[in-house]
Amino acid sequence: MRPIVVVGAGIIGTTIAYKLQRHGKRVVLVDRDEPGKGASFGNMASIAVTEFMPASRPGIWSQMPKWLLDPEGPIAIRPSYMLKLMPWFLRFLSASRPSKVRELEAAGARLCSRVHEDLAELLKETGLEHMMSNEGCLSLYTDETEFRADREHIEVLERFGFEHQVLGRDALQALEPALGSQIGKAVLFPENRSISDPYELVRQLVEQFKALGGTVIKGEVVQFDQTGSSVAAVRLKDGRSLEAQEVVLAAGAYTARLSSLLGEPIPLETERGYHTQVMAPGIAMKHSIIWPAKAFMVTPTAGGIRIGGTVEMAGLEAAPNYRRAKILVKRAQEALPELKVQSTSEWMGHRPALPDTVPVMGRSAARGNVWYACGHGHLGLTYAATTGRLMVDLMLGQQPPIDMSPYRVDRF
Repeated sequence: MRPIVVVGAGIIGTTIAYKLQRHGKRVVLVDRDEPGKGASFGNMASIAVTEFMPASRPGIWSQMPKWLLDPEGPIAIRPSYMLKLMPWFLRFLSASRPSKVRELEAAGARLCSRVHEDLAELLKETGLEHMMSNEGCLSLYTDETEFRADREHIEVLERFGFEHQVLGRDALQALEPALGSQIGKAVLFPENRSISDPYELVRQLVEQFKALGGTVIKGEVVQFDQTGSSVAAVRLKDGRSLEAQEVVLAAGAYTARLSSLLGEPIPLETERGYHTQVMAPGIAMKHSIIWPAKAFMVTPTAGGIRIGGTVEMAGLEAAPNYRRAKILVKRAQEALPELKVQSTSEWMGHRPALPDTVPVMGRSAARGNVWYACGHGHLGLTYAATTGRLMVDLMLGQQPPIDMSPYRVDRF
C-alpha cells in the first residue's frame, strides 16, 4: 500500500507522522531541510497555554500605528513588502470585530485547554517527560499602569478558567532573584511550562518515528501528481516522485505555496521572529519571563537562556535583519541587569501566521486525500501534541474530542 506522505518535519509534522506510524500506518516524512531545523529550532521553548488571544483584537489595532513608527517597536513591516501584505491585512482587520474576536478566543482556548493532557500523553509514551519543566512563566510589570494595560489579557484568562497568580515585589524577588528592582509586580502563569530543548524534542520524536518503521526523506516538494480530486504522488525538486495514499501538508509558513499548487490558496503569511541564544548568561533562571510592555520573552532552554520576540513582516525570501535580535537583548538586560551576553548566537525563523490566529487543521476542501495542519503561529510547540491527536482522529475516521469546524481550511 502507498504511504501517507507528511510534508514538513517541524514539531507539528513530526508529531503527526509519529502518531500515525504508532497507529500502524506507513508514513514518509519529507522536508526541504533536516527535521527540526526550521521554526522548531529557534522557538521560545514555551508551552504557552495562556497566549491564545487573537492578534487581531482591537487593543492591538490601537497600538499598531505607534509600534510601526518606532524603529525599535515590536512590529516591523518592510516597505517593499507592504503591497503584497495588503490582502492579508484586510483579513486581519476583518477578524478584529468584537464578535469575531470572542469566537476566535473560544477556538484558541478550546485547544489550549487540551494541551497538557495531550502533551503529557505524548511525552510519557516516548519517555521524554524529563524535557518539560515544572516551572511556569512570569509576566512582568514595572507598576500598576503597565499591569492595567495588560488587564484585557488577564480578564480573558479568567473567563476561560486558566490559572494565574498576581505577585508583589517580595514574592517575585524570592522566585527570580536575577530580576531588576524596577519590576514591581508580576503574574505567574503556572501552566505555561517550557521545554528543555525544542530542537532536541523534534529530533527525539524523529528517532522514535524511524524506530517504528517510519521513513524520513530530505527534499523540497515542488509539485503534485493529481488524478481527479486526489493527489497520487508528491514530486521533489531533484526529480524524485513519492507515491502517496494520503498527503498531510504541515510545512509551516511554506504551506501556502503548496496549497496554491492544489488550487486551494490559504492566507498564510510569515511572521519572522528573532532570538539570541546566550550560553554563559552569568545568572540563574527557573521561570521563563515575558514583559508585555517591552514585547520580549526570555526562556531557560538549550543549555543557556534564549531571548526572543518581535514580529517582522517581510516574506520568506528577504535577508534577516539581526538588529531586531539586538533590540530584544537590550530590553532583556533592563529586566535582568546582571545578564552577560558575551557567548551568543542569533537566529531568525518563520512563524506561520494566519490573519485570525487560529490554525488550519483538517481535510482539504479541494482534494479528498489531502490534509492540512498549519498556521499555528507562535503556538506551534504548544499545540503540537494536541494537533497530532486531533489530526490522527480525523484521518482514522474517529470522532475528535472537540468540534473541528473552527479550524477548517475553507473558513476564509
